[in-house]
Amino acid sequence: MTSPSPARESALADRLDGLLFFPVTAFGPDGSLDLDVFRAHVRAGVDAGAAAVFACCGTGEFHALTPQEFGACVAAAVEAAAGRVPVVAGAGYGTALAVQYARLAEEAGADGLLAMPPYLVVADQPGLLRHYTALAAGTSLDVIVYQRDNAVFTPETVVELAQVPNIIGLKDGCGDLDLMQRIISAVRTELPGRDFLYFNGLPTAELTGLAYRGIGVLLYSSAVFAFSPEIALAFHRALTTGDDATVNRLLDGFYRPLVNLRNQGRGYAVSLVKAGVRLRGLDVGEVRPPLSEPSPAHTKELAELIEQGLALLGEGAPGTPPSA
Repeated sequence: MTSPSPARESALADRLDGLLFFPVTAFGPDGSLDLDVFRAHVRAGVDAGAAAVFACCGTGEFHALTPQEFGACVAAAVEAAAGRVPVVAGAGYGTALAVQYARLAEEAGADGLLAMPPYLVVADQPGLLRHYTALAAGTSLDVIVYQRDNAVFTPETVVELAQVPNIIGLKDGCGDLDLMQRIISAVRTELPGRDFLYFNGLPTAELTGLAYRGIGVLLYSSAVFAFSPEIALAFHRALTTGDDATVNRLLDGFYRPLVNLRNQGRGYAVSLVKAGVRLRGLDVGEVRPPLSEPSPAHTKELAELIEQGLALLGEGAPGTPPSA
């Protein structure tokens, strides 16, 4: 059995208990960063009941931001959250740049990092371990490692990562439940007493919420919350309280059709969310290249789906979303 590292209290881990809000990044008509609109988006999301703000991550177009824009955006999220909920910032690219982004996030007042896959390379397990341990060593912030694409871990590697004091969790964007169950079991067996968090990080994570709940993973990122907190919160309450009738009603009438629509275009996991925020009343601008905007027909279909989802909740009119 592996000897665990000394216990370390994580203020962030204790606060990640609820629905996780991944705001879009607002751009003006000329494509420049619009911090006023972004603050309004974040503030309204916190007001609506978000448990945490994950700024400048995948939905926030981390890939499209300069380091200066990134720092300004994270600082704006921290200002808007005003200490009510934690702010977690994205960090990525190669190891040296990831550490730079981590330091920018720390200077901006973030509470933690979501460590995205390293850029371009397909590394082996020792290389991935070196990358994430170096990133964690380069910051005092707590780190959540994002498993997806070119960063998929064996259970043994996750056990090693979980021994790094400020790596507090794993967000799964692969959807391999067999692998996730083996990871959870390995950490539980090798590091008894280690409080390590697991997140469902698939696009439109609600669709797989029941499956992840079955292996004990209740935390998830909700892109829908960005444009329809009413639906997202109703689903989250139903999922966590065992109200499967409501879960299935929303899955059948809203989330499955939404995923079908999302799959109609590349990059729709981001651009469709941004279109939804605009539909709900806040002009957050378009996505930056290389992403493209949804077609008018798909935007119209999204508007109809939002109304359909709200109708499933028995609401006659939309409330105030994080976009307002």
